[in-house]
Amino acid sequence: MKFTDGQWLLQPGLAAHYAVEAYDIQAFDDRLVVLATTRPIKHRGDTLAGPVLTVTLSSPAEGVLRVSVAHYVDSEPPRLHVPMPGAGRPAVHIEQDEHRATLTSGAISVDVHKGEGWRLSFREGDRVLTRSDWRGLGYLQWGDKGNFLHEQLTLQVGENVYGLGERFTPWVKNGQVVENTNKDGGTACEQAYKSVPFYLSSRGYGVLVNEAGPVSFEVASEKTTRVQFSRAGESLDYCVIAGPTPKHVLQRLTALTGRAPLPPAWTFGLWLTTSFTTQYDEATATHFIDEMARRELPLSVFHFDCFWMREFQWCDFQWDPRGFPDPEGMLARLHAKGLKISLWINPYIAQKSPLFAEGVQAGYFLKRPNGLTWQTDLWQPGMAIVDFTNPAAVAWYQGHLRRLLAMGVDCFKTDFGERIPSEGVVYHDGSDPVEMHNLYALKYNEAVFELLREVRGPDEAVVFARSTYASGQRYPVHWGGDCWSNFESMAESLRGGLSLTSCGFAFWSHDIGGFEGKPPPAVYKRWIQFGLLSSHSRLHGSSFYRVPWLVDEESCDVLRAFTQLKHRLMPYLYAKAIEATETGVPLMRAMVVEHPDDPACAPLDRQYKLGESLLVAPVFTDSGEVDFYLPGAGTWTDLLSGEKRAGGRWLRETHGHMSLPLYVAPNTVLPWGADDQRPDYDYARGVVLRVFELADGARAGFTVPTVDGGIAARGEVRREGRQYTAVISEGRLHDWRIEVDGRRGPVQAGGDTASLDV
Repeated sequence: MKFTDGQWLLQPGLAAHYAVEAYDIQAFDDRLVVLATTRPIKHRGDTLAGPVLTVTLSSPAEGVLRVSVAHYVDSEPPRLHVPMPGAGRPAVHIEQDEHRATLTSGAISVDVHKGEGWRLSFREGDRVLTRSDWRGLGYLQWGDKGNFLHEQLTLQVGENVYGLGERFTPWVKNGQVVENTNKDGGTACEQAYKSVPFYLSSRGYGVLVNEAGPVSFEVASEKTTRVQFSRAGESLDYCVIAGPTPKHVLQRLTALTGRAPLPPAWTFGLWLTTSFTTQYDEATATHFIDEMARRELPLSVFHFDCFWMREFQWCDFQWDPRGFPDPEGMLARLHAKGLKISLWINPYIAQKSPLFAEGVQAGYFLKRPNGLTWQTDLWQPGMAIVDFTNPAAVAWYQGHLRRLLAMGVDCFKTDFGERIPSEGVVYHDGSDPVEMHNLYALKYNEAVFELLREVRGPDEAVVFARSTYASGQRYPVHWGGDCWSNFESMAESLRGGLSLTSCGFAFWSHDIGGFEGKPPPAVYKRWIQFGLLSSHSRLHGSSFYRVPWLVDEESCDVLRAFTQLKHRLMPYLYAKAIEATETGVPLMRAMVVEHPDDPACAPLDRQYKLGESLLVAPVFTDSGEVDFYLPGAGTWTDLLSGEKRAGGRWLRETHGHMSLPLYVAPNTVLPWGADDQRPDYDYARGVVLRVFELADGARAGFTVPTVDGGIAARGEVRREGRQYTAVISEGRLHDWRIEVDGRRGPVQAGGDTASLDV
């Protein structure tokens, strides 16, 4: 939201009151409280009337500073904020002199300038990260539009801003206006299913606006050298998070807002769905599954989308007997084929659903101020919305899912959660509907995920969620929503994924082939490559079945090859997934997250890293031509062809449908799994430790996980001249060997060392 008309003027009818002086600073054991006046105080008469702002500086976690600003401190209903399960009261250091007061938490400090001239300076050591400066902190009165608070934090020359949730607009957010409100807009617009009021700076710090309700960001768009964020009301809360690198920022962010639990290994395999509006029943589903097996296309999860229930009755959580007369028997038969089963659900109860009257009578739905049920026709006719602030409604909703789990369902796709009214609606717990709008999706996913944890166990819980909010990484996995079946939408999906993972979300997926429309063969095959080299991989569409043989025969070959490739990579990928749950650094990483000191990586949004060792550059052209950048000074190796390329330069390659740029970083030991038919197997048995461009005299570590999320073995490979020696320092491998430049050493039945001369 813009409050000014250019550099000098205000919007018509707006009165602005900017912090101009830290008139009084009180120091307590754990905080500084600043009285910020909005005019210079020259004499006693200046203390009369006019707004003042109370600014409280504190620390919810080491390396994080919190700024809480209030005009009126007790004139609003209770506020909702970003969930912070990791918040505490870390030790802080406070000091003052005649020029400034300083609060320090770990690596980050904030200086409050004393006297006339408002300034908050956030720094790591002597390095200034950002500042609230002249006309940065403001209280705005705008007639009928209401009152607002805004903060403006400075940007330095060349500084880029990333994140702000799953955003499909350009990857670098400079110049954009971003509204922090969840909406069901698809991937081809500026709206987001997953709003996160957090931005990551290329200079190695982050800012989390600690608000649940709508926040408007002007990212170098109203003021070209500042990020402005504002909200309606009498208060504003934000945190500045120390680096010094993007990885450090994400570690601190997720330590504060929560980290993702580890999804079970089977979820990393290929998911196939019935698609949305296609005609299907048990015979159709079984035909797809059997044909996948006949064509030797490995499949891990089968998903039933909306029409597993009867039309007009979503959700009643009852199988449509016309297509699924024996659901329990069907689920048993599908499990016997080695599959896990996912079901589509949403938090809306249609008027025709038998559950509607039950929910109305018990008061389980959002209500209007007059006490009647809030209803709409937007999606299911006459639908109501489950009120997840009502514990009884949560238990009721979970009870119906519990019945499906008892039948044999393994997990749920938690669709929707964005079309939540923010006016004319009353919540059970009295929450402000404007403030609750974004948090609704979080509570929805939490209810389903926690039920799965209870029934299936903490190691088996997973949802496939479309909407969420800040801290939603605690309930994985998330996917990118409704995209078109073209290269442009494939690229915008990647931008959305990189933006989301740069906000602390460890795992992310998307609809392979695109959701809307029928994908051309080239798009489908290139999207397969991208999808199988993402954290999670799902074939899904709207009106067209996404099975490969309906596209062309080569699509079957591409799907087979890249599914098998992902299975071989699982010892590496699952180790990185475990690491993501422990550190908050995502599995899929933007180039700038992994290579913040290489300026060429700052704008890159058509390639990414899987962990620190694999670089993926999806192909977005019919011709197969792709431009990509290899960072660093070492030599990279194409995993698929074995070709070697020097880093620190741009490359242009042309690839057929069976390949894409997939490069292994130098000084890498890549554990290569023995099974290409499934994602969940004994990674420690038959593993090959593939060594890539290890410098003479150097050593590189490796980790091989267990399928249940533990560690089977850790160790390192050392090079002395032509000899490579692998040493296991922890755990045990079975029937393993090492490989250098395609040459494999002898199989080691056990033991903790292996050597190879090349």
